[in-house]
Amino acid sequence: MPQSDFSFTVGKRLSETALPTAAQVEVNGGEFKGRTGTIATPHGEIQTPAFIAVGTKATVKAVLPESMKDLGAQALLANAYHLYLQPGPEILDEAGGLGTFMNWAGPTFTDSGGFQVMSLGSGFKKVINMDAAAEAGAGSGADDRVAAGKERLAHVDDDGVWFKSHLNGDRHRFTPEISMQVQHQLGADIMFAFDELTTLMNSRAYQELSLERTRLWAERCIVEHERLTKERSHRPYQALFGVIQGAQYEDLRRKASSDLGAMNFDGFGIGGALEKENLGTIVRWCNEELPEDKPRHLLGISEPDDIFTAIENGADTFDCVSPTRVARNSAFYTPDGRKNLSNAKFKRDFSPLVEGCDCYACANYTRAYIHHLFKANEMVSHTLISIHNERFTVKLVDDARLAIEDGSFFDFKTEILERYYA
Repeated sequence: MPQSDFSFTVGKRLSETALPTAAQVEVNGGEFKGRTGTIATPHGEIQTPAFIAVGTKATVKAVLPESMKDLGAQALLANAYHLYLQPGPEILDEAGGLGTFMNWAGPTFTDSGGFQVMSLGSGFKKVINMDAAAEAGAGSGADDRVAAGKERLAHVDDDGVWFKSHLNGDRHRFTPEISMQVQHQLGADIMFAFDELTTLMNSRAYQELSLERTRLWAERCIVEHERLTKERSHRPYQALFGVIQGAQYEDLRRKASSDLGAMNFDGFGIGGALEKENLGTIVRWCNEELPEDKPRHLLGISEPDDIFTAIENGADTFDCVSPTRVARNSAFYTPDGRKNLSNAKFKRDFSPLVEGCDCYACANYTRAYIHHLFKANEMVSHTLISIHNERFTVKLVDDARLAIEDGSFFDFKTEILERYYA
């Protein structure tokens, strides 16, 4: 299938449709990069901005693909590291690709596995992190730091990464070429180049070394991707996104964006370690350098304030595991903030999770019932809360897209955030 089956079309630009307040201009520096758009893939279109739900192991935890479709999810993202280890990329290839394997007809993404190699390798698991750099001394030269009580499971060199499986301890090798081979077998519509993910604990010198390593890996990914695309012409075209690193350094972020922006990528992922308060600034640095006619995906955000910050600074899509992760701890999203359903006050609350919510859980079940399920350790509680949280997040981004279209984005943002964080 030809590369023309993947495309990105810019719609309306935020700067052309909405008038921010003086306070918003001050916070954002007056440069609003947000826009709507359409990503066309062999398995359907994605209207942007869009939240891409995470199905790490070819499943959104506790939720059927049919339910994800019903709640409005446009695309799902799975993880190459986990699927490489289990069940193996050759299984998905034999099945016809990720979407067919998991019974999802829409667009799919796979990330490269770089995050898991780093986080599991250093023992910090999901904490890269956005807030804990001070805990270890950011920029202090702690380049080999490992979490307390953990062993280093990954070792990076200029050619690639040796790592131990977190499942059984087996030793594996990832290189840019192997990552491309794995992701081609997984068969997602959009995949990411293999990169080295650093932490805020790494020194400036190491950040520079890693950035150059990632640039060279990006070139190798493109060469292997082009080879595999020709070899596997019987499969739908898979778009390749380069990944922008550089931590919180403006010159490194701009350099990475300029270097990779000049390469033959179909789009870009903005990744890496950053503190929450610098999110918008860093995304804007990147998007001021990246090509305007290619989509940008921000890896790993879902909080309402981060969503608005990402959108107005030019992110087209973003993903996060948070909606289902917090659901498994009984937390559910409401317009008035996040609530915990295990609280005793919900035992006799026969209202839906959120009045007026159109999700399946709110239309059919009460807080009291789901509270009971959670207390009884019934797994369907995870399913119902996850459906609601995914719908809440998907709809929030959909409504933000509509607000760009009709010129009410900044009013909509103020209304949502003042209530959510009241």
